[in-house]
Amino acid sequence: MFVSDTASKSRGMSKLSTVFKRKPTVSVVRLQGAIGMGRSGISDRNVTDMLNKAFKRGKPKAVALEINSPGGSPVQSSLIGARIRRLSEEKDVPVIAFVEDVAASGGYWIASAADEIFADPSSILGSIGVISAGFGAHVFLQRQGFERRVYTAGKSKSMLDPFRPEQEEDVERLNRLLEQLHGNFIDQVKTRRGDKLADDPDLFTGEVWLGQSAVDVGLADGIGHLEKVMKERFGDDVNFRRYGQKKGLLSRFGAEMTDQAFTQIEERAAYARFGL
Repeated sequence: MFVSDTASKSRGMSKLSTVFKRKPTVSVVRLQGAIGMGRSGISDRNVTDMLNKAFKRGKPKAVALEINSPGGSPVQSSLIGARIRRLSEEKDVPVIAFVEDVAASGGYWIASAADEIFADPSSILGSIGVISAGFGAHVFLQRQGFERRVYTAGKSKSMLDPFRPEQEEDVERLNRLLEQLHGNFIDQVKTRRGDKLADDPDLFTGEVWLGQSAVDVGLADGIGHLEKVMKERFGDDVNFRRYGQKKGLLSRFGAEMTDQAFTQIEERAAYARFGL
């Protein structure tokens, strides 16, 4: 049987293209820890480089976020969430978040920047609220014979000084700030989750939900783990390219041990709020 050179070459090229066909790639970005606490915590500055690489290297089919965070700074949460949305839209790459132990408060703010959110049945999600905590030591100072002296230019300059008695006007001012921050958080969740959210009166009270309950109220889209969900979506031969926060040279040699120790204490306290 006569076979033309053109047909033979075509089949040969087809075989070569099959052999060297690029496997689908999913970029995996790990975001773990409290947000905005210390140099080693999650912050916009710390994650910018790895997010840029995750979206731009190797034409990924998707960017998967591994999130394990009890929250932290509302500003850093907002900056990171906005950066994720910008990169996703610029590169036309979908973002899927996978919650591990917890995505609460600022951790959920970041998760809400994703197009889809998946969780483990025992994951904790939500805590859509704002908290401010402090202490008062003025009674202790008085008992020890200390007198607190504060001089300001501007009547509102000294607010909630822990070494002075609590002032009603300071508490009112703080509550106004907290309400504004809470409103920003609610707007973010409503904008990103939209009609997926259930009409639940507890949704924005700071309440938290486990896995399936979070799906039921619209805070998550399903129960599932990263590799299984991504293989079901992009095939068993999908390639996972992982990105994590890198520690600086000084940090690796112990020069920042004190900062890290305090950060770990703060993080431990933040996780403990959710029984973790």
